[in-house]
Amino acid sequence: MAATKAVDSQLDDFLENGEELEQIFCVLAGSDSENCSYSRGYVKRQAVFACNTCTPDASQPAGICLACANKCHDGHDIFELYTKRNFRCDCGNSKFGDFQCKLTPAKDEENSKNLYNHNFSGRYCSCDRPFPDKEDKVNDEMIQCVICEDWFHTRHLRCEVEELDEMVCEDCMNKAPFLWTYAAHLSVSPEQKEHKDEPVEEAKKKEDFLESSEISHEEPSTSLEQKGTPTRSFPRKRSHGDMTDCPGETNAVACKLKHFQSLHVSRCQQGAVFWPSSWRSLLCTCTSCKRAYVAAQVHFLMDLSDSLLAYERRGLDKPFGKHPLMTLTSSMDRVQQLEFIYGCNEMATAVTALFHKCAGENKEVTAEAVYELFQALQAKKQRNVNTGYQ
Repeated sequence: MAATKAVDSQLDDFLENGEELEQIFCVLAGSDSENCSYSRGYVKRQAVFACNTCTPDASQPAGICLACANKCHDGHDIFELYTKRNFRCDCGNSKFGDFQCKLTPAKDEENSKNLYNHNFSGRYCSCDRPFPDKEDKVNDEMIQCVICEDWFHTRHLRCEVEELDEMVCEDCMNKAPFLWTYAAHLSVSPEQKEHKDEPVEEAKKKEDFLESSEISHEEPSTSLEQKGTPTRSFPRKRSHGDMTDCPGETNAVACKLKHFQSLHVSRCQQGAVFWPSSWRSLLCTCTSCKRAYVAAQVHFLMDLSDSLLAYERRGLDKPFGKHPLMTLTSSMDRVQQLEFIYGCNEMATAVTALFHKCAGENKEVTAEAVYELFQALQAKKQRNVNTGYQ
């Protein structure tokens, strides 16, 4: 009985670790690791990398897809840019000189619609520093703005960090100033938390308006919880009814932005803004507001499937399923499952120890050191088999 409980406990721990691994893999899982994405045009969202070996010139930024990072630039100095929206793979175009893409050799000289920032040169945040930064003594988390897609140290956001779903940096808020009106009602500002001074009558008007608008408040069916981050959920896609226009047109509803403006609720217009789940679905999509989104180049905020959460969900649903590592072990008997779990745990412990050892000695983790580690693990496994251990 005790042995059975121990096995069950190990399996439960493994399931939890599997969920954490899913969250790591899902960023890459939403992209094709075998085929260059160039033929798909400007992909809505994909994992993007930069090659410092082939395109070290900051004046000529370039990005490559997951497949090209694996197959064309193997062994190069590659750094990950996480995901980018509406991006087309640059591998082998004019920015790469004589270097040719192995997967899709025939490409335009440049992808004119690609947007680049200092991330493609390995720089991030308003401080324009690399990550990881060996000179930075502060152990600070970095958070991505959902509009410009740059990454910011929490200490440089000029606001209190909230455990909410998405963040928009101060510069992007100012480029789309109408978002400040929504922020006064849909996000939590420091003065709202301290004073909670919104008049009861104004709060009731806002609540009544949101309830009467054509917005679904049904609970999402799926949520992800990332290590070190809050639980994040996926709002539904808007129906045709949600896309209705202002008064004067058939089946129109009132402009939500104008209604929020009429409530005269203000907040400090500085610092980044953190937004709760489904905030995009609460943005007005009348004709006037649509034009404002396009003018500010934030039209993608109307598309709920644009979010990183939606991309990660697609990555989990398609190639991996809900529990990929448990799926892998489903065909094993209990002894094989336990042996596999012990092996994974031992490998994870050994790799972690190697990283800590190198960090303590201020050394880089070399390929040779990793190879020696796995050779030692293999030798240990062979000794256990020879002496009769299961």
